[in-house]
Amino acid sequence: MTDTVEKQRSTATSPSPHDRRVGIGIAAATAVVSGIAVAINGYGVRAWADYGGSATYTTGKNLVAAFVLVAVLAIVTARESKEGFTKPRSRSQWAGLAAIAIVGGSVPFLLFFEGLSRATSTNAAFIHKSLIVFVALLAVPLLGEKLRVWHYAAIAVLLWGQAALAGGVAGLVAGTGEVMILAATILWSIEVIIAKKLLVGLSPLTLAGARMGLGSLILIGYGIFSGAFSALGAVGMGEMGWVVLTGGVLSLFVLGWYSALARAQAVDVMAVLVGGALITSLIRTGFQGAALPALGVGLIAAGVVIAVVGSLRQSSRPTTA
Repeated sequence: MTDTVEKQRSTATSPSPHDRRVGIGIAAATAVVSGIAVAINGYGVRAWADYGGSATYTTGKNLVAAFVLVAVLAIVTARESKEGFTKPRSRSQWAGLAAIAIVGGSVPFLLFFEGLSRATSTNAAFIHKSLIVFVALLAVPLLGEKLRVWHYAAIAVLLWGQAALAGGVAGLVAGTGEVMILAATILWSIEVIIAKKLLVGLSPLTLAGARMGLGSLILIGYGIFSGAFSALGAVGMGEMGWVVLTGGVLSLFVLGWYSALARAQAVDVMAVLVGGALITSLIRTGFQGAALPALGVGLIAAGVVIAVVGSLRQSSRPTTA
Protein backbone atom coordinates (compact mmCIF):
# COMPACT_ATOMS: atom_id res chain seq x y z
CA MET A 1 0.00 0.00 0.00
CA THR A 2 1.15 3.54 -0.63
CA ASP A 3 2.13 6.02 2.08
CA THR A 4 -1.16 7.82 1.45
CA VAL A 5 -3.14 4.68 2.22
CA GLU A 6 -1.05 4.09 5.34
CA LYS A 7 -1.94 7.57 6.55
CA GLN A 8 -5.59 6.82 5.93
CA ARG A 9 -5.29 3.62 7.94
CA SER A 10 -3.65 5.47 10.82
CA THR A 11 -7.05 6.93 11.66
CA ALA A 12 -7.94 3.54 13.17
CA THR A 13 -6.40 4.62 16.48
CA SER A 14 -6.92 8.39 16.23
CA PRO A 15 -10.02 8.75 14.06
CA SER A 16 -11.01 12.13 12.69
CA PRO A 17 -14.39 13.60 13.71
CA HIS A 18 -15.82 12.66 10.31
CA ASP A 19 -14.53 9.09 10.56
CA ARG A 20 -16.00 8.74 14.04
CA ARG A 21 -19.41 9.76 12.79
CA VAL A 22 -19.19 7.36 9.86
CA GLY A 23 -18.00 4.60 12.21
CA ILE A 24 -20.94 5.09 14.55
CA GLY A 25 -23.32 5.01 11.57
CA ILE A 26 -21.79 1.75 10.36
CA ALA A 27 -22.00 0.33 13.90
CA ALA A 28 -25.71 1.18 14.06
CA ALA A 29 -26.36 -0.61 10.76
CA THR A 30 -24.28 -3.56 11.95
CA ALA A 31 -26.34 -3.73 15.15
CA VAL A 32 -29.40 -4.40 12.98
CA VAL A 33 -27.51 -7.21 11.22
CA SER A 34 -26.42 -8.58 14.61
CA GLY A 35 -30.00 -8.62 15.88
CA ILE A 36 -31.14 -10.57 12.82
CA ALA A 37 -28.22 -12.98 13.15
CA VAL A 38 -29.04 -13.83 16.77
CA ALA A 39 -32.68 -14.43 15.92
CA ILE A 40 -32.02 -16.82 13.04
CA ASN A 41 -29.02 -18.65 14.51
CA GLY A 42 -31.32 -20.43 16.94
CA TYR A 43 -33.18 -21.98 14.00
CA GLY A 44 -29.91 -22.97 12.36
CA VAL A 45 -28.52 -24.68 15.45
CA ARG A 46 -31.73 -26.67 15.92
CA ALA A 47 -31.78 -27.69 12.24
CA TRP A 48 -28.27 -29.12 12.56
CA ALA A 49 -28.81 -30.88 15.90
CA ASP A 50 -28.76 -34.32 14.24
CA TYR A 51 -25.88 -33.58 11.85
CA GLY A 52 -22.90 -32.99 14.09
CA GLY A 53 -24.46 -30.32 16.27
CA SER A 54 -23.01 -26.91 16.97
CA ALA A 55 -19.46 -27.65 15.75
CA THR A 56 -20.62 -28.73 12.28
CA TYR A 57 -23.14 -25.92 12.00
CA THR A 58 -20.56 -23.33 13.08
CA THR A 59 -18.01 -24.63 10.61
CA GLY A 60 -20.53 -24.57 7.78
CA LYS A 61 -21.78 -21.04 8.29
CA ASN A 62 -18.27 -19.71 8.90
CA LEU A 63 -17.14 -21.29 5.64
CA VAL A 64 -19.97 -19.53 3.83
CA ALA A 65 -19.00 -16.24 5.47
CA ALA A 66 -15.35 -16.80 4.53
CA PHE A 67 -16.27 -17.50 0.89
CA VAL A 68 -18.37 -14.34 0.69
CA LEU A 69 -15.73 -12.15 2.29
CA VAL A 70 -12.85 -13.53 0.22
CA ALA A 71 -14.90 -13.08 -2.95
CA VAL A 72 -15.70 -9.47 -2.05
CA LEU A 73 -12.05 -8.91 -1.13
CA ALA A 74 -10.92 -10.21 -4.53
CA ILE A 75 -13.41 -8.01 -6.39
CA VAL A 76 -12.53 -4.86 -4.43
CA THR A 77 -8.80 -5.54 -4.80
CA ALA A 78 -9.17 -6.06 -8.56
CA ARG A 79 -10.70 -2.59 -8.76
CA GLU A 80 -7.56 -1.20 -7.07
CA SER A 81 -9.55 0.24 -4.20
CA LYS A 82 -7.78 1.24 -1.01
CA GLU A 83 -10.33 -0.94 0.80
CA GLY A 84 -8.98 -4.05 -0.93
CA PHE A 85 -6.31 -6.50 0.19
CA THR A 86 -3.54 -5.04 2.35
CA LYS A 87 -0.46 -7.24 2.49
CA PRO A 88 0.93 -7.55 6.03
CA ARG A 89 4.36 -5.94 6.20
CA SER A 90 5.66 -7.30 9.47
CA ARG A 91 5.75 -10.46 11.53
CA SER A 92 3.57 -8.79 14.13
CA GLN A 93 0.85 -8.18 11.54
CA TRP A 94 1.02 -11.80 10.35
CA ALA A 95 0.90 -12.95 13.97
CA GLY A 96 -2.03 -10.63 14.56
CA LEU A 97 -3.99 -12.16 11.69
CA ALA A 98 -3.30 -15.64 13.05
CA ALA A 99 -4.44 -14.50 16.50
CA ILE A 100 -7.63 -13.03 15.02
CA ALA A 101 -8.40 -16.40 13.44
CA ILE A 102 -7.92 -18.18 16.77
CA VAL A 103 -9.50 -15.83 19.32
CA GLY A 104 -12.08 -14.44 16.92
CA GLY A 105 -12.92 -16.77 14.05
CA SER A 106 -12.74 -20.26 15.51
CA VAL A 107 -12.33 -21.14 19.21
CA PRO A 108 -14.95 -18.73 20.62
CA PHE A 109 -17.52 -19.88 18.05
CA LEU A 110 -17.10 -23.47 19.24
CA LEU A 111 -17.35 -22.39 22.86
CA PHE A 112 -20.33 -20.10 22.31
CA PHE A 113 -22.57 -22.43 20.33
CA GLU A 114 -21.73 -25.44 22.48
CA GLY A 115 -22.43 -23.31 25.55
CA LEU A 116 -25.66 -22.11 24.00
CA SER A 117 -26.84 -25.71 23.76
CA ARG A 118 -26.26 -26.15 27.49
CA ALA A 119 -27.31 -22.78 28.94
CA THR A 120 -30.61 -20.95 28.87
CA SER A 121 -30.95 -18.42 26.07
CA THR A 122 -31.54 -15.56 28.54
CA ASN A 123 -28.38 -16.31 30.50
CA ALA A 124 -26.43 -16.67 27.25
CA ALA A 125 -27.66 -13.32 25.95
CA PHE A 126 -26.78 -11.48 29.16
CA ILE A 127 -23.29 -12.98 29.35
CA HIS A 128 -22.57 -12.26 25.71
CA LYS A 129 -23.71 -8.64 25.99
CA SER A 130 -21.25 -8.17 28.87
CA LEU A 131 -18.70 -7.99 26.05
CA ILE A 132 -18.89 -4.19 26.29
CA VAL A 133 -17.53 -4.36 29.88
CA PHE A 134 -14.51 -6.48 28.94
CA VAL A 135 -13.76 -4.29 25.92
CA ALA A 136 -13.89 -1.18 28.11
CA LEU A 137 -11.54 -2.74 30.67
CA LEU A 138 -9.03 -3.63 27.94
CA ALA A 139 -9.40 -0.60 25.67
CA VAL A 140 -8.33 1.96 28.27
CA PRO A 141 -4.89 0.51 29.10
CA LEU A 142 -4.15 -1.22 25.78
CA LEU A 143 -5.61 1.21 23.25
CA GLY A 144 -5.39 4.42 25.22
CA GLU A 145 -9.11 5.10 24.84
CA LYS A 146 -10.70 7.54 27.26
CA LEU A 147 -13.95 6.79 29.06
CA ARG A 148 -16.10 9.77 29.92
CA VAL A 149 -19.14 10.08 32.14
CA TRP A 150 -21.50 9.27 29.30
CA HIS A 151 -19.58 6.05 28.60
CA TYR A 152 -20.17 4.82 32.15
CA ALA A 153 -23.82 5.87 31.96
CA ALA A 154 -24.34 4.08 28.64
CA ILE A 155 -22.67 0.87 29.83
CA ALA A 156 -24.66 0.83 33.07
CA VAL A 157 -28.00 1.38 31.31
CA LEU A 158 -27.18 -1.20 28.62
CA LEU A 159 -26.34 -3.85 31.22
CA TRP A 160 -29.48 -2.99 33.19
CA GLY A 161 -31.52 -3.31 30.01
CA GLN A 162 -29.97 -6.65 29.13
CA ALA A 163 -30.66 -7.91 32.65
CA ALA A 164 -34.28 -6.80 32.26
CA LEU A 165 -34.52 -8.66 28.95
CA ALA A 166 -33.18 -11.76 30.71
CA GLY A 167 -35.81 -11.42 33.44
CA GLY A 168 -33.21 -10.49 36.03
CA VAL A 169 -29.89 -12.06 36.95
CA ALA A 170 -31.04 -13.92 40.05
CA GLY A 171 -31.20 -17.13 38.05
CA LEU A 172 -27.75 -16.66 36.54
CA VAL A 173 -25.64 -19.68 37.42
CA ALA A 174 -22.08 -20.71 36.67
CA GLY A 175 -22.99 -23.86 34.79
CA THR A 176 -20.80 -25.44 32.12
CA GLY A 177 -22.70 -23.71 29.35
CA GLU A 178 -22.48 -20.30 31.02
CA VAL A 179 -18.74 -20.69 31.62
CA MET A 180 -18.18 -21.60 27.96
CA ILE A 181 -20.12 -18.55 26.81
CA LEU A 182 -18.17 -16.33 29.21
CA ALA A 183 -14.90 -17.72 27.86
CA ALA A 184 -16.04 -17.01 24.30
CA THR A 185 -17.03 -13.48 25.29
CA ILE A 186 -13.62 -12.78 26.82
CA LEU A 187 -11.88 -14.11 23.70
CA TRP A 188 -14.00 -11.86 21.49
CA SER A 189 -13.09 -8.87 23.66
CA ILE A 190 -9.42 -9.69 23.13
CA GLU A 191 -10.14 -9.89 19.40
CA VAL A 192 -11.49 -6.33 19.48
CA ILE A 193 -8.19 -5.04 20.87
CA ILE A 194 -6.07 -6.98 18.39
CA ALA A 195 -8.28 -5.94 15.47
CA LYS A 196 -8.20 -2.29 16.48
CA LYS A 197 -4.40 -2.34 16.45
CA LEU A 198 -4.21 -4.19 13.12
CA LEU A 199 -6.62 -1.75 11.48
CA VAL A 200 -3.89 0.90 11.67
CA GLY A 201 -2.24 -0.71 8.65
CA LEU A 202 -4.64 -3.31 7.27
CA SER A 203 -8.04 -2.87 5.63
CA PRO A 204 -11.22 -4.14 7.32
CA LEU A 205 -11.77 -6.55 4.42
CA THR A 206 -8.30 -8.03 4.89
CA LEU A 207 -8.98 -8.67 8.57
CA ALA A 208 -12.47 -10.01 7.91
CA GLY A 209 -11.22 -12.40 5.24
CA ALA A 210 -8.41 -13.64 7.49
CA ARG A 211 -10.70 -14.00 10.49
CA MET A 212 -13.25 -16.15 8.71
CA GLY A 213 -10.93 -17.85 6.20
CA LEU A 214 -8.15 -18.93 8.55
CA GLY A 215 -10.67 -19.47 11.33
CA SER A 216 -12.65 -21.84 9.13
CA LEU A 217 -9.51 -23.91 8.47
CA ILE A 218 -9.09 -24.33 12.22
CA LEU A 219 -12.74 -25.34 12.56
CA ILE A 220 -12.40 -27.87 9.74
CA GLY A 221 -9.37 -29.40 11.47
CA TYR A 222 -11.33 -29.63 14.71
CA GLY A 223 -14.29 -31.21 12.94
CA ILE A 224 -12.11 -33.86 11.28
CA PHE A 225 -10.30 -34.89 14.45
CA SER A 226 -13.41 -34.78 16.64
CA GLY A 227 -15.55 -36.76 14.21
CA ALA A 228 -18.15 -33.99 14.09
CA PHE A 229 -18.53 -34.36 10.33
CA SER A 230 -19.56 -38.03 10.41
CA ALA A 231 -23.24 -37.27 9.73
CA LEU A 232 -22.70 -34.82 6.86
CA GLY A 233 -23.78 -37.38 4.27
CA ALA A 234 -27.38 -37.11 5.45
CA VAL A 235 -27.59 -33.32 5.32
CA GLY A 236 -30.46 -32.06 3.16
CA MET A 237 -31.22 -28.83 1.33
CA GLY A 238 -33.10 -27.43 4.30
CA GLU A 239 -30.08 -27.67 6.57
CA MET A 240 -27.79 -26.27 3.88
CA GLY A 241 -30.19 -23.37 3.44
CA TRP A 242 -29.78 -22.35 7.06
CA VAL A 243 -25.99 -22.47 6.73
CA VAL A 244 -26.05 -20.29 3.62
CA LEU A 245 -28.44 -17.79 5.21
CA THR A 246 -26.65 -17.46 8.54
CA GLY A 247 -23.23 -17.50 6.90
CA GLY A 248 -24.23 -14.66 4.59
CA VAL A 249 -25.52 -12.60 7.52
CA LEU A 250 -22.33 -13.35 9.46
CA SER A 251 -20.19 -12.00 6.61
CA LEU A 252 -22.14 -8.72 6.69
CA PHE A 253 -21.73 -8.48 10.45
CA VAL A 254 -17.97 -9.08 10.47
CA LEU A 255 -17.31 -6.60 7.67
CA GLY A 256 -19.53 -3.97 9.28
CA TRP A 257 -17.99 -4.55 12.69
CA TYR A 258 -14.41 -4.16 11.47
CA SER A 259 -15.32 -1.19 9.28
CA ALA A 260 -16.81 0.56 12.33
CA LEU A 261 -13.77 -0.30 14.48
CA ALA A 262 -11.50 1.23 11.85
CA ARG A 263 -13.26 4.57 12.26
CA ALA A 264 -14.43 4.93 15.87
CA GLN A 265 -13.44 4.05 19.42
CA ALA A 266 -13.80 0.37 20.28
CA VAL A 267 -15.93 1.13 23.35
CA ASP A 268 -18.28 3.35 21.33
CA VAL A 269 -18.71 0.73 18.61
CA MET A 270 -19.40 -2.09 21.07
CA ALA A 271 -21.93 0.02 22.98
CA VAL A 272 -23.89 0.72 19.81
CA LEU A 273 -23.76 -2.95 18.81
CA VAL A 274 -25.62 -3.91 22.00
CA GLY A 275 -28.60 -2.34 20.26
CA GLY A 276 -28.86 -5.54 18.25
CA ALA A 277 -30.78 -6.94 21.22
CA LEU A 278 -33.63 -4.57 20.30
CA ILE A 279 -33.90 -6.07 16.83
CA THR A 280 -33.82 -9.60 18.20
CA SER A 281 -36.61 -8.80 20.67
CA LEU A 282 -38.76 -7.24 17.97
CA ILE A 283 -38.27 -10.24 15.67
CA ARG A 284 -39.17 -12.69 18.42
CA THR A 285 -42.26 -10.66 19.26
CA GLY A 286 -43.39 -10.28 15.67
CA PHE A 287 -42.62 -13.76 14.36
CA GLN A 288 -42.70 -15.99 17.43
CA GLY A 289 -45.42 -14.27 19.42
CA ALA A 290 -43.14 -13.65 22.39
CA ALA A 291 -44.10 -10.91 24.81
CA LEU A 292 -42.24 -7.66 24.25
CA PRO A 293 -40.06 -6.94 27.33
CA ALA A 294 -40.83 -3.23 27.42
CA LEU A 295 -38.50 -2.30 30.27
CA GLY A 296 -35.50 -4.07 28.77
CA VAL A 297 -36.15 -2.73 25.29
CA GLY A 298 -36.58 0.79 26.62
CA LEU A 299 -33.40 0.69 28.68
CA ILE A 300 -31.28 -0.69 25.85
CA ALA A 301 -32.70 1.92 23.49
CA ALA A 302 -31.80 4.60 26.05
CA GLY A 303 -28.29 3.19 26.47
CA VAL A 304 -27.69 3.17 22.72
CA VAL A 305 -28.97 6.74 22.43
CA ILE A 306 -26.57 7.83 25.20
CA ALA A 307 -23.69 6.12 23.40
CA VAL A 308 -24.55 7.55 19.98
CA VAL A 309 -25.20 11.11 21.19
CA GLY A 310 -22.09 11.09 23.37
CA SER A 311 -19.93 9.80 20.55
CA LEU A 312 -21.32 12.27 18.02
CA ARG A 313 -20.84 15.17 20.42
CA GLN A 314 -17.27 14.05 20.99
CA SER A 315 -16.84 13.81 17.21
CA SER A 316 -17.66 17.51 16.92
CA ARG A 317 -14.49 18.28 18.87
CA PRO A 318 -11.16 18.00 17.04
CA THR A 319 -9.53 15.86 19.72
CA THR A 320 -8.10 12.35 19.73
CA ALA A 321 -9.92 9.37 21.19
